[in-house]
Order: sequence, then C-alpha cells, then structure tokens
Amino acid sequence: MSALETVEERAAQWARSLRLRVLSALLDLGFLGYLWVAVSLSYSYFRFGRIQYSFFPWTTMLGVIVPMAALWSAWDQTVGLKVVNHVLRGGPASRRLVYALTWPLFPLTLLTAFVDPKGRSPAELLSGLTLSEVTLVVHRSWYRTLTGWLAGFALVATLAAAVGITRVDPSRLVTGFEKTLKFWRAIASPKWDLLGLGLRLIGETVFMAIIATASAVPFAVVLSFLAARNLMQGPVARPIYTVLRMVGSFTRSVDAIIWAIIFAVWVGTGSFAGVLALLVHSIVDLMKLYAEQLEAIDPGPVEALTATGANRLQVIRYAIIPQIINPYISFTIYRWDINVRMATVVGMVGGGGIGFRLIQYLRGWAFQEATVLTILIILMVWLLDWASARLREKLA
Repeated sequence: MSALETVEERAAQWARSLRLRVLSALLDLGFLGYLWVAVSLSYSYFRFGRIQYSFFPWTTMLGVIVPMAALWSAWDQTVGLKVVNHVLRGGPASRRLVYALTWPLFPLTLLTAFVDPKGRSPAELLSGLTLSEVTLVVHRSWYRTLTGWLAGFALVATLAAAVGITRVDPSRLVTGFEKTLKFWRAIASPKWDLLGLGLRLIGETVFMAIIATASAVPFAVVLSFLAARNLMQGPVARPIYTVLRMVGSFTRSVDAIIWAIIFAVWVGTGSFAGVLALLVHSIVDLMKLYAEQLEAIDPGPVEALTATGANRLQVIRYAIIPQIINPYISFTIYRWDINVRMATVVGMVGGGGIGFRLIQYLRGWAFQEATVLTILIILMVWLLDWASARLREKLA
C-alpha cells in the first residue's frame, strides 16, 4: 500500500470517527438542552403564568446537561448513538464510570481519531470500551430503557411548552362568546344585495387562477426537463440541475402571501399583483411535480429509441412525452384548483379578487356583507374541487 493510500484511508477513518463520536455527542447535548428549555417553559407557564426559557444561567445549564449526556451515553444507547447506529458494548460498571467521567473530552476526538488506528475517542481510550455498530436489533419496550423515558418526558414537556407558548386557554371560548353574537347574527341575515358584486369578484378570482396557471405551464414544462435527475447527467447538466432544484426549493419555501405582498409593493395592489404571486409559486411547484414524473418514466422506450440512433429531440418526442402527457395535464388541473383557493388568500394582502374585498369588510366589522362573500367562496371552492376531481379521474 502506497503512502498516499495510507493517508487517504486514515483520513476516511478520521472522518467516520468524527461522525460517530462527535455528531452523536452534539445530538445528545442538543436533545438534553432542548429538554431543559421545554421543561423551563412548561414549569414557568403553569406555575407563574409567564414564559421563561431558563431559571438558571446558560452556563449552569451546560454544567448539568453535559454530565447527564455523559452518564446517558455510558449506560444506554442515546438518541445520538441511535442516529449513527452504534452502541457502547460490554464492560463493568467501573469502566462505564470512567467512560462517563471522560466523555466531555469528546472534542479531542479531532486528535485521537487521527492517531488511534480504530479512531476512538478519549473516553474509549481511557476506559477501554469501544463503540460498536448495531448489527442485531433487539426490540425492547420503551419503558425498559432510559432513552425511552427521556423521549416520553420530552414529548410531554413539548406539549406542555406548546400550550404555554401559544397561550391555549379553552375557558376563553366561553367567556368571549358574547363578543361573537354580532357575527352569528350577520351569518343568519346576509346582505344579498351584494350578490352581483360577489359573483363578479368570484369571476375575477377564478380568472386570476386561470391566467397564473396558464402562464406558468410553459415555463414549468421547459424547466422540468432541466430539473429531472435522470435527464441531466454530465459535467454541464448536473450543475444546472442542482441550481434549479435549489432555487425551486427556496422559492417554494416563501409562501404565496409573501410573494403577494412583494408584488403589491412592486406593481401596486390589485389582481395583477395576485396573478404574479400565483405565477411564481405555480412555476416552481409545477416544475417539481413535472420533474418527478420525468424521473419516474419507464427507461425502456428511451433506451430502445436511443439504440436505433434517434437524436435527443426524437427520444423526447416519441419515448418521453407519451409517458408524461396525462400526468402533466392532471398536475396542471390540480395546480389550477390550488390557485383558485390561494387567489382568495393572496387577495387579503393586496392581491385583488374576492379576498381583497372580504378582508375590507371584516376589518370594518361589516359581517353581513362578508357573509355573502364567504358563502360564494365556499360554493366556488366546492364546485371547482368537484370538477377538478372528475377531470383528474378521467386522466388517471
């Protein structure tokens, strides 16, 4: 074995050791730190009626959770060890105690893992114990393990903390009911004079969805071929695929409401801003759906045509498009259905359509007028959902 191969092997062993020892330790500390915060939130809310993330300085928290993580690692398969699929095998209690006492030295694994042939941590070297990969999984009831109890306790603490953070108080449903009487009376007596205006706004909302979907399809179709892993192979194609996927993930993570606010500032409030917001979201969403369909095609026809000497365009025309045309149409109808619903929501932040007028009525406490628009929205969504489902069944 050459010196270069030896160095490469040692570097690979070092990287693997860090993943096993350092990553698992950080995960355990993170889990226990989260548990500390969740318990503090729960106790402070239910005991004092206020939110407090810690009753002690953060240095005190570290002084507690580090020994807890050390003892946990010495006597049970922790959350971090479960993630890396390893466990501390065998050894008497005295050696496990040495392992627990020296476990906080895990950052020094950066050095010991490169020197030790097995890539062990300081705690393993000093205690004589070694982390071993779990090859035979022995299922035990959660209440028979420390990790199970900690996980259950973390779940309870999380739910309790969620109640405190969100200020859930069911009694307010009773004490505040009187404030809603005006709203319930308005529902019982909607102002039907607005029916004509409501129908016009419904039409505007539907056509916002139509133009956004229709405009998004050509862009999404082209981009889907560039975002399909099986079609984008090679030194030039793969970076294009990676960039498109990253941009698509980022764009989808920004909600359509945020895009509507951006475009409302950009082009002014109204239907155009709403269409642009739906358009951006539709392009990246359809691109992902279309690309995943391309990645799931049967490669047989593609290979057969390629073997006959067909060029790239001929392969796409005769081997790929016949497999994707119906799913593409189905995804497009589904996206249009989504856009109709979203058009109402983006309208509430300045995107036009029926949502823009509805939020104005609600802000002005004009509940009779808002009730008419709400009824129309419900009917519109129900009818379009029914029609969309029937069309997709035909294409299935």
